[in-house]
Amino acid sequence: MAAAALTFARLLFYPTLLYTLARERLPLRRRPGFHRIDRSVLLGALPLRARSPRVRQLVQEENVRAVLTLNEDYETRFLCCSAREWEAMGVEQLRLSTVDLTGVPTLENLQKGVEFVLKHRECGNSVYVHCKAGRSRSATMVAAYLIQVRTCLYQKGRIFVRSSGQVKGTFII
Repeated sequence: MAAAALTFARLLFYPTLLYTLARERLPLRRRPGFHRIDRSVLLGALPLRARSPRVRQLVQEENVRAVLTLNEDYETRFLCCSAREWEAMGVEQLRLSTVDLTGVPTLENLQKGVEFVLKHRECGNSVYVHCKAGRSRSATMVAAYLIQVRTCLYQKGRIFVRSSGQVKGTFII
């Protein structure tokens, strides 16, 4: 079952990435690539390569000094900044690989991710939390963070993340 889910996710990666990128550019559906959730967390889609204005904006204007990546390696290998490229910009990256479409972060990875965000929050830095589209895996991580820092109930955390306008479709914790 797990092998089938992994194969399914890999087969659909590029078609769903193209859909996500095309949807960002539709005139009536203009959505920013990320949303600020609170003073420390930004939730968004794949930050494509260092040359992109979005990556520069995250680092220079949004004070991003950490990136929490919930993609598998094959999803970011050719399209996104490597750990070295992030480091060269003064940004720490933590990858918590999670299968797309069928997977959610494990409880262990949720705890690691929340600890990572809290560490950077204490330093006054922002953390960019992302997966491919910024609507499922990364939204789950942000909800876990909000539940921790706001000691809010599951439903309140879920509603807060959904109200950011970034999350659509299924949302599971």
